[in-house]
Amino acid sequence: MSNFNGSESSSQRLSYSNAANDECKETLLDVIETEIIPRLLNSQQSLQNLKQPVQELVIGDPVPEMLAFTEYCVKGDALNVTKIVDKLIDQGLRQDRIFLELITPAARHLGVLWEKDECSFSDVTCGLAMMHQVTYRLGYGFSDAPVVQGETTRVMLSCAPGSQHFLGLTIVADFFRREGANVVIEISSTESELMRAVANEWFDVIGISVAIETQLPQLKKLIANFRKNSGNPHVRILLGGPIFTLQDHTPEKFGADAISTDAIQAVALLKSISNK
Repeated sequence: MSNFNGSESSSQRLSYSNAANDECKETLLDVIETEIIPRLLNSQQSLQNLKQPVQELVIGDPVPEMLAFTEYCVKGDALNVTKIVDKLIDQGLRQDRIFLELITPAARHLGVLWEKDECSFSDVTCGLAMMHQVTYRLGYGFSDAPVVQGETTRVMLSCAPGSQHFLGLTIVADFFRREGANVVIEISSTESELMRAVANEWFDVIGISVAIETQLPQLKKLIANFRKNSGNPHVRILLGGPIFTLQDHTPEKFGADAISTDAIQAVALLKSISNK
């Protein structure tokens, strides 16, 4: 009979746990270096026009700003993340330099923090998701062609105020883009900022991720305000997020057009409601 109560088995379990943790860290660092950073950079058409080598690009002393940017990304503090990036843009910094000198070092720094046990896996996923969305928003501004209403389905995805969990939105956004949609993930954290976002741009569909039950009572009012402030008087509202996998709700309850419980269903619903 096996004995699972001895000190030897406890030691073995600890050894296995440490080995698995180390392997996970090595894998994550490899993913950051070989997958995430190239994806951050290569997804931006603007980088094709980069003239200067990376080592010649310097933002004064970038370390304090990079550290602050990393910390805010990990915390999901979209407001301060945006402030840092906007400040650099206001100072005349090109977006490609921000990619190379702020976001890329921040992603690498996040991997180092994980390696040193100074942040958790959830910190890493939140931080990288936030960096991904900042990168996409910056790259979006490089498009020279004007957005023509009706050319393609334009979607804004956001968390309900009170949440900053962007990883799920990132996955859904990738599914939508594969279907040809033009997707913007709005990282603003307050309702007033979200209203400005929908007022300033045309969106065919607004997707809202709801994480917890306490966000539900304000959801109907939030959706009504989206419709009121949207530049598109016929905007469609798609709901999703963890809470809808745990509880049954109808979209009519909140004044929405549809509710999705996963990315595949979200794609089907996007096609359905955007064609109405």
